[in-house]
Amino acid sequence: MKLAVIGATGLVGREILKVLDERKIYPDLFIPVASPKSAGIPLIFNDHRYYIHTHEQAIEKKPDVAIFSAGSAASLEWAPRYAAAGITVIDNSSAWRMNPEIPLIVPEINASVLTKNHKIIANPNCSTIQLVLVLAPLHTRYIIKRIVISTYQSVTGTGAKAVRQLENERKGIKGEMAYPYPIDLNLFPHGGNFQENGYTSEEMKLVNETQKILDDYLIRITATIVRVPVMGGHSESVNLEFEHDFLVDDVVHILAETSGILLRDDVKKNIYPMPLDAAGKDEVLVGRIRRDESQSNSLNLFIVADNLRKGAATNAVQIAQYLGSNNLLGC
Repeated sequence: MKLAVIGATGLVGREILKVLDERKIYPDLFIPVASPKSAGIPLIFNDHRYYIHTHEQAIEKKPDVAIFSAGSAASLEWAPRYAAAGITVIDNSSAWRMNPEIPLIVPEINASVLTKNHKIIANPNCSTIQLVLVLAPLHTRYIIKRIVISTYQSVTGTGAKAVRQLENERKGIKGEMAYPYPIDLNLFPHGGNFQENGYTSEEMKLVNETQKILDDYLIRITATIVRVPVMGGHSESVNLEFEHDFLVDDVVHILAETSGILLRDDVKKNIYPMPLDAAGKDEVLVGRIRRDESQSNSLNLFIVADNLRKGAATNAVQIAQYLGSNNLLGC
């Protein structure tokens, strides 16, 4: 495979290189791409020295796949140009996710919809990925009617500027602010931009992307995003209402047998999902699995994942692997 990584010097871009290295995926041609001001700067990958390319240089080299992690503006401008050159784009931004012509993919759930004709493929929001990986097998078995989600999202979900803000605050250093308030020793119910309906863009991503990936627009979903002073890892408290009743033991068994999920559910031993345990893992952790005793056919659970791994980098790499393994690259 010939691979370009757009945004190779950013938080997610660096994580993509780490995931590739861990999985021993070493492309025949590797093309790191970043902003024009970074062009020519060296970058080490697989003990080799590479140099940052511009978009024009990358397209000219005709990679098979280009993984974009450079924000929506770059994706909207450049993804169609890569696609027009026959390059398959896997985009980590929100630019293409709700486009009805663009597949929104979590490989364990819906990679089978992909064909050679899909030249732009959207990677879901980090919070959505970990959520739907747990929901998909339960929806198949019991049919989900309604979902209530509260997230507790780390500062890495905002980016390097937010990480620096938290680090500076913990050191007592005044610096550039990524958030409107201090984040250390604080939290706030604000992620993304507020919309006319009073919800934030991040909250609406959970609603819209979940329905699209599960291919069920009848599921009722409501969400509250909370930013917390955690360096990495997103957590989600999730309440599900099913069409059919269930046994908690059966739910536990289903999730334990689902690829990509690690069960952390033994409260007698204080075992439950935490961001510290999710750090560096590709799997999604799930626990605190219990019946909601306030209404019928309802379940509570807690979901945690490393948002830079399965929530972004790993999912994108898995999509690329699926495309290569199933001969879906090229024209």
